[in-house]
Amino acid sequence: MVDQYQTLVNPGVKIPAYITALTGITNEMVADAPYFEDVAGEIYAFLKDHIFVAHHVNFDHSFLKFHLAHYGYDLNVRKLCTVRLSRKIFPGFPSYSLGNLCQQLRVPLVNRHRAGGDAEATAKLFAMLVEADVNGAIAAALKPSSKEQFLPPNLPVEQVRALPAQPGVYYFHDEKGKVIYVGKAKNISKRVNSHFTGNNAGRQRQEFMRNIHSISFEPTGTELMAFILESVEIKRLWPAYNYSQKRVEARFGFYLFEDQQGYLRLAIEKRRKHTVPLFSFNLMLDGRNRLKQLVAKFELCPKLCFLQTDPNCVGRADHSCHGACEKQETPETYNQRVLEAIRHLQDEQPSYVIMGNGRGVGEQSCVLMERGKFYGMGYVTRDMAVTSVEMLKDFLTPYPENEYILNLIRQYAVTKGLSSLTA
Repeated sequence: MVDQYQTLVNPGVKIPAYITALTGITNEMVADAPYFEDVAGEIYAFLKDHIFVAHHVNFDHSFLKFHLAHYGYDLNVRKLCTVRLSRKIFPGFPSYSLGNLCQQLRVPLVNRHRAGGDAEATAKLFAMLVEADVNGAIAAALKPSSKEQFLPPNLPVEQVRALPAQPGVYYFHDEKGKVIYVGKAKNISKRVNSHFTGNNAGRQRQEFMRNIHSISFEPTGTELMAFILESVEIKRLWPAYNYSQKRVEARFGFYLFEDQQGYLRLAIEKRRKHTVPLFSFNLMLDGRNRLKQLVAKFELCPKLCFLQTDPNCVGRADHSCHGACEKQETPETYNQRVLEAIRHLQDEQPSYVIMGNGRGVGEQSCVLMERGKFYGMGYVTRDMAVTSVEMLKDFLTPYPENEYILNLIRQYAVTKGLSSLTA
């Protein structure tokens, strides 16, 4: 150790009680301390042109770089993470937190959770790493081509190097293997690495980085399939750090049921989980207008379709209703027209068979939307002759649909100029 620097800093805000409990630093202790802008130049001069070493280095570095930049200082230094180095040089420990490492290696740790005490313990730990580094892990980590300086502290670099440069979905796992984030990518390797660049100093991002312990991935062949699978997996796994696509979709649908007199009834209801409507839409007005069109075209009863609450059926006045609401038309006759209306509605919905690249040379991918509903996706060999949709289904995996997926497929079809049932 050739020099050291330590100061309290007035944060300009009240210190939360839990921080005081953790560090012992009170509001009174920092009342007369300098603000960060007063010491930014000293800190920059102390750190520039040196290698920045810390436990969870990206966490500390991101905060310093962010706040130094705010006052005009560009901290551009190489970094070493004692967590990553300890995993390589001292493998096999159950935990690589600073406290547990110091206990295992008998490094004295005083003033825990205070900058000075933690920094002094880290310096002693680093000295031990330098002495035990017989395989050149430190030199390798400092090479410009190394990813060690940028990766989360607990993520093995071998897993990052094994990521493919192809479309798919990737999963970040925590220490227990639980999925904490799902992402999609046109290029899995490039997208995953982009998570670890930049200097976002937000605590939420830094906590996210610390919790990444492993990565798994699922190639999909096409970017469209990656988007679809990501949506399915977010709904299935509900990962802690995924925030989009978790909202409840406030959508409506046409539902069919039979009343006590045997008449089939079409009703507009808010779509509920685990229900499959005949037709879906976002706005109640759109649904009512579509249902009115069906009532007029197939001469259905507006009362039985819940389009009016008035006791006098408006359809009887203009003779479009044949009297089902007054039991003057038999259920069998009326229900036949209801089923015809449903078939008409379904036949109007587009069907797409979207073929694309597979995960390998001899494979092609397939996404199937049938009558406006997402059926599923999968893979077939390039030399397979597909003669019917029913035959194709044997090779596809059914997936649950949602409005996001339906919009993806519709927009893709429009962009590519696909017509219904185009392969």
